Amino acid sequence: LWSRGTCRSARALLSDYVLHNTMLMRIGSILGLGLAYAGSNHSDVIHLLLPVFTDSKSTMEVLAVTSIACGMVAVGSGNGDVTSTIMTALLEKSESDLKDTYARFLPLGLGLCFLGKQEGAETITAALEVLPEPFRSMATTLVNICAYAGTGNVLKVQQLLHICSEHYEANEKEEKKDDKKDKKEDKDEKTAGSVDLSSQQSVAVLGIALIAMGEEIGSEMAFRAFGHLLRYGEPVIKRAVPLALALISVSNPRLNILETLSKFSHDSDSEVAHNAIFGLGIVGAGTNNARLAAMLRQLAQYHAKDPNHLFMVRLAQGLAHMGKGTLTLGPYHSDRQLMSPVATAGLLTTLLAFLDVKNIILGKSHYLLYCLVTAIQPRMLVTFNEKLEPLPVPVRVGQAVDVVGQAGKPKTITGFQTHTTPVLLAYGERAELATEEYIALTPVLEGFVILRKNENYAA
Repeated sequence: LWSRGTCRSARALLSDYVLHNTMLMRIGSILGLGLAYAGSNHSDVIHLLLPVFTDSKSTMEVLAVTSIACGMVAVGSGNGDVTSTIMTALLEKSESDLKDTYARFLPLGLGLCFLGKQEGAETITAALEVLPEPFRSMATTLVNICAYAGTGNVLKVQQLLHICSEHYEANEKEEKKDDKKDKKEDKDEKTAGSVDLSSQQSVAVLGIALIAMGEEIGSEMAFRAFGHLLRYGEPVIKRAVPLALALISVSNPRLNILETLSKFSHDSDSEVAHNAIFGLGIVGAGTNNARLAAMLRQLAQYHAKDPNHLFMVRLAQGLAHMGKGTLTLGPYHSDRQLMSPVATAGLLTTLLAFLDVKNIILGKSHYLLYCLVTAIQPRMLVTFNEKLEPLPVPVRVGQAVDVVGQAGKPKTITGFQTHTTPVLLAYGERAELATEEYIALTPVLEGFVILRKNENYAA
């Protein structure tokens, strides 16, 4: 979350441009407000943004960005004003409007409002049933996956895998219809079916990762499922899998995921390659991983003549060395027990934009990459005294051990090294104080920690 003080200046500077005649100014100011107030559920900002939906000049792109901004501000709150306004805007759109590539961001705005709400999103999914078919399935799937983000719900993952595997049967039916060609209605159904499957399936693939990313075993099972989808899935699924692989391992460069993505970064389908290269950047974000850096240098040489591929490689390189290796994109904190809704919203928005990388990121909406900023946070441990002055103390940093339910006082870390704060914590690492001179005021040593002098300490 951004500090409340700096936000006031963002609102003062940007509020005048929300209904500007130039669409580019609108987009910039709306997204700026969305990022500045992400997670605050600030009613003034929401009421500043909502009139954009009813303004006749607003293009589909402007509506998409407004939807993202409102979703980010009201993330996980189920804000009634935001959901009803986006819902009304969707119902007013014609079928051709809903075929626009930016239309996907309107249900994303709804989904972000219900992030992690589980059954709380059932009313809005029921309301989405009135939309025309190709769009309806995609929208309901998108809201559903947001509602169950990070829960590890196995039944939801099963439903999503079912959506991904339905394609072949649908194809056979379509071929039979194509052979007959006797009724116009049949033809219409066929086209609706084909659009529906592709848009819904790519969202379902991302959904598997979004739901399973919360815990190790779920992530490993998802990784295996993605292997099958890559081998047997349709092109649409193949394009989404690299992004899903990145989502289950954000800022955690696991070798098996790096190698899978590296393989697909040379794929003949340029969209698969673009997504795989960006996926490499997300997986290694802020880690300075030497193996990944070498991979990306080789890719830069390999793709030197193709500006689009090279753009992706440069993005990935920038992400890998983010903050010179002091930052992370990981949405989990407090010993990976809590998920940050703001960080998850930023990651999901960016990855959803990459589902149509050619028209959105490599088109005119590259600015959606800025949505990642809500997920960027330092991975340092900095200790302060009670006057908020920096206080260097020795800490032990090692691999975290799961000690839930064990009797006594088991060791919480293994293979530790002793450092003096400030210190960097890698993925899956935990720190504990190596001195009894100070007592931490928080149960988890992460980020900024205030220490109090131990009264009973005798040197």
